[in-house]
Amino acid sequence: MHIPIAARRHHAAALAAAVVCSTMFTVPDLAPAGGAPSPAVPVPKLDWRPCIQGSPFDCATAKVPLDHLKPGGRTIELAVIRHKATGPGRRIGTLFFNPGGPGGPGTVQMPQNYEFFPREVRERFDIVSWDPRGIGSSTAMNCFGSREEADAWAASKPAGFPVGARERTVYAAAYKDLARRCEQRDPQLLRHVSTADTARDLEQLRQAVGDEQLSYFGISYGTFLGATYANLFPDKVRAMVFDSNVDPQVWTHASGDDPRLPTFVRMGADRSAAATLDKFLTHCGSTTTAKCAFSAGSHKATREKFDQLMQRLRKQPAGAWTYGRTVGDVVNSLYSVQRWTGLADRLQTLWQGRVPEPEAFPPGPPVPNPNPYLGDEQAGAVFCSDSPNPRDPAAYHAAEEASAPRAGDAGRFWAWAAEGCAAWPAAAMADSYRGPWNKPTAHPILLVGTTYDPATPYSGAQAMARELADARLLTHSGYGHTALVNPSSCVNEHESRYLIDGTLPPAGTTCRQDTPPFSAPKPRGGVATGGGGTAGATS
Repeated sequence: MHIPIAARRHHAAALAAAVVCSTMFTVPDLAPAGGAPSPAVPVPKLDWRPCIQGSPFDCATAKVPLDHLKPGGRTIELAVIRHKATGPGRRIGTLFFNPGGPGGPGTVQMPQNYEFFPREVRERFDIVSWDPRGIGSSTAMNCFGSREEADAWAASKPAGFPVGARERTVYAAAYKDLARRCEQRDPQLLRHVSTADTARDLEQLRQAVGDEQLSYFGISYGTFLGATYANLFPDKVRAMVFDSNVDPQVWTHASGDDPRLPTFVRMGADRSAAATLDKFLTHCGSTTTAKCAFSAGSHKATREKFDQLMQRLRKQPAGAWTYGRTVGDVVNSLYSVQRWTGLADRLQTLWQGRVPEPEAFPPGPPVPNPNPYLGDEQAGAVFCSDSPNPRDPAAYHAAEEASAPRAGDAGRFWAWAAEGCAAWPAAAMADSYRGPWNKPTAHPILLVGTTYDPATPYSGAQAMARELADARLLTHSGYGHTALVNPSSCVNEHESRYLIDGTLPPAGTTCRQDTPPFSAPKPRGGVATGGGGTAGATS
């Protein structure tokens, strides 16, 4: 499935952790909160080795049970990566990082985003990430016989989202075919890739590194993973930062007012993306064409120019740049203000009737296998396990028509984002965790919410603050998806204090983004947050 929150693509510059066979020893596992004691689960031994000669990153492979309630059965492998603390003699412990998605391979995105972590955090913590079960270089969902077969499937459906009755039929049929393939390929794995399964894997990894309690940094979907862990293992929370929050109730429950609403419309991603797009056009229109090539000299004129371009592309694509693909590129490019200049360049090229060059992305980390398969089924297997969505494909077109008047082009994009769940095997939802979310944790949790976020609206951070038993919300006044890659020195300072010594920012604290739009330096690292490999064109 295409999960735009992950900015996914099939060929990502990615790190596959070196496969190092693990030996294991058995200790009693922690009982999930409120439940009976779990069976004894083997804790993996992480045999760290340099990912490649000279690399600053170490790699290992962890073996975990496919089903944590049946630890004597099938095992699966998790690809794990680490950067050691850089401050000699000052190490506190391990900070686990999840880059979001669902479907984000941590072995790719942690190295690419490593320099975005606050300096003090890098000095005091080993930073560890992993490809969650079902993803990337771990035991992965792969519903095709070859990469070529997967590419042919991806090319068979409209890019971005479908436009018109014929494309809607093709789009729904493609995802129905994907679901059929996945159910036949590995039905056991399909039933055990929920966020709850991954939270239990995270608890195993915490024990494997020897930390008494968990220190964690999760962005986007990673906030939902963090909330799940915090409620399954509340006494093991040392410090957790959730950046760009998902509302856990909205993620896991259909709307009582309208059960036919897809997840991202329930979340308000359509409205939030539309508001962020409007800010893009406002900033573009208020500067020169030297800084924003698409500027028409004012917000009003630039907005009208954008609307005219979208109307034109609906009737006449520019080569492969259809209306659906272009809107997908717009929404994904809003994730980082560092990408706004390139987005403006592509829009201006389209305005001139020419075909834009594809967006360039940084090379993958220096690792043995930088290109694991990251097909749509990997994000879909997790997302459809956790989040209820309409089973009738027609509901997504209805959601699009309802969203478009309030959220425009971005609303159409987000309305279709979960359509792959319409045909997803229902058995895959058996092991999901749906609350409660208010278990008292050993220590409070720090939440960061960005005011103009095109994927996870600020209201999601406010909702997470209400749902958790003990959380403090830090407001990031700025643009883009996650404060991690749209940096604020103020946010970094508060995160560092909290992670190092537990000091929370005062209630109601607001921080500002360091670099305004259209003045950002050239991108560095993996600026595409939210999962699914390096950010890229909508697949």
